[in-house]
Amino acid sequence: MPEPTSNLRNPFANVNYNPDVLSCLANLSSDEVFTPPAIANQMLDLLPQEIWRDPTATFLDPAVKTGIFLREIAKRLNAGLAEQIPDRQERINHIFTKQIFGVAITEITALLSRRSVYCAKKANGKYSVCTAFHTPEGNIVFERMIHEWKGERCKYCGANLYEYDRDPALESHAYQFIHTEDPQEIFKMKFDVVIGNPPYQLSDAGFGRSASPIYQIFVEQAKKLNPRYLTMIIPSRWFAGGKGLDEFRRNMLNDNRIRKLVDFEDANEVFPGVDIAGGICYFLWERDYKGTCEVTNVLKGTSSTSSRKLNEFKTFIRYSQAVSIIRKVLAKGEAKMNEQVSSRKPFGLPTTERPQKSGDLILYWQKGEGPYNRKDVRVGVEMIDTWKVITSRTGHEHAGNPGKDGKRRVLSKIALLPPGTICNETYIVIGSYKNKIEAENLVAYMKTRFFRFLLSLHVVSQDITKDNYFFVPALDMSIRWTDEMLYKRYELTETEIDFIKSKIEPMGEEYDA
Repeated sequence: MPEPTSNLRNPFANVNYNPDVLSCLANLSSDEVFTPPAIANQMLDLLPQEIWRDPTATFLDPAVKTGIFLREIAKRLNAGLAEQIPDRQERINHIFTKQIFGVAITEITALLSRRSVYCAKKANGKYSVCTAFHTPEGNIVFERMIHEWKGERCKYCGANLYEYDRDPALESHAYQFIHTEDPQEIFKMKFDVVIGNPPYQLSDAGFGRSASPIYQIFVEQAKKLNPRYLTMIIPSRWFAGGKGLDEFRRNMLNDNRIRKLVDFEDANEVFPGVDIAGGICYFLWERDYKGTCEVTNVLKGTSSTSSRKLNEFKTFIRYSQAVSIIRKVLAKGEAKMNEQVSSRKPFGLPTTERPQKSGDLILYWQKGEGPYNRKDVRVGVEMIDTWKVITSRTGHEHAGNPGKDGKRRVLSKIALLPPGTICNETYIVIGSYKNKIEAENLVAYMKTRFFRFLLSLHVVSQDITKDNYFFVPALDMSIRWTDEMLYKRYELTETEIDFIKSKIEPMGEEYDA
């Protein structure tokens, strides 16, 4: 087994290197993303160095795909235990049989992982580097599970009955680690370290390509094992909650055992070629630690780090430089824009709604406008005869990720609708006014960098709802606000202003962008 090499480079810098096969495999999937070796080692670097010299330390990967975590753990233990167990074969046998364990997510990944970790398809095979196993599985197990239906959903993972009640020959995605009340029973032992990259989502049979997150279930299940350390790499969308993630977000933000959090705004820096809306992060949860979290934000190889409480605000703020700005805004005690922004379907009309043959109103939709009958509108009737400012429910950036320059425009289409005009669910109403000037001033406010920066702090995907406007002040719209006026109002420093400019693109004066 090759000895590990010292990693003295900046772990967040782009380094040209000759990738092994697991680096190549890391780019093959978008739902169950394989972990590149470099990232696996960055996560292992979070653990205390003395653990690699502990022959009693035990490690579990509960979502084995390529075996990369187990392989890199074995390398480190092989070097760290060399003095205590001088005989190399004895040392390897001890590491593989007593210290590292994995639960594969499919039969294929079980075979791939054994080949990667044991250097043989069978752990007890002729070419296995470990000579102490008596079974072909070794300590990398896979058991085909079935979903346990409670109504139309699996009680463990929430899978949809009609989507996953399949022929036994098909993959069920009933992952062994989370389809049990007591994960400790899988190996009938406790673990010092749980580490992994769990599956991220499951199709939920919703409209279009709808999917529900599943990674949070792996994190919560791992905590049941009460390990000394837990580290996983997961999508960053939990920062703002949302579909299936609200309770998980609350648990994470209020858990003062999370010692370190490393957040990549652009997931391509971790998984090249894989779009993961809102970015990707990994964390270190330490059972016996209670305190602030060391938060590192990474973009284009540049990182910034601060120590703070994760639950200072209702959502997690990924930029340490933004915290002081938010504190100044909230200190004013002003009403917020989320209190006036409409919910989905501001006029009760779905995205599929189209203009009618005739009518006394105008329906504004994605590809134009046309007549619509007032009598068919049951929701938002108080806004019909006002000036309305609307914007698309989807943001400007693909998958919510910043552009190549690290900046965002955030908002996509902004339009001013006159009295007698309504819209379908493609849009939400940001504000409605009796006079046109106030509506025009709202458009100008929305196009300031200040407005869109505060909005962006609560947006970690392409969807933008009323809840995302929580940090944006609702100001007097008889005034035409500019960035300079807003910076002065909230007493922002030049450093804070420069940071806003570094994150947000300017917008033009046109109404319909």
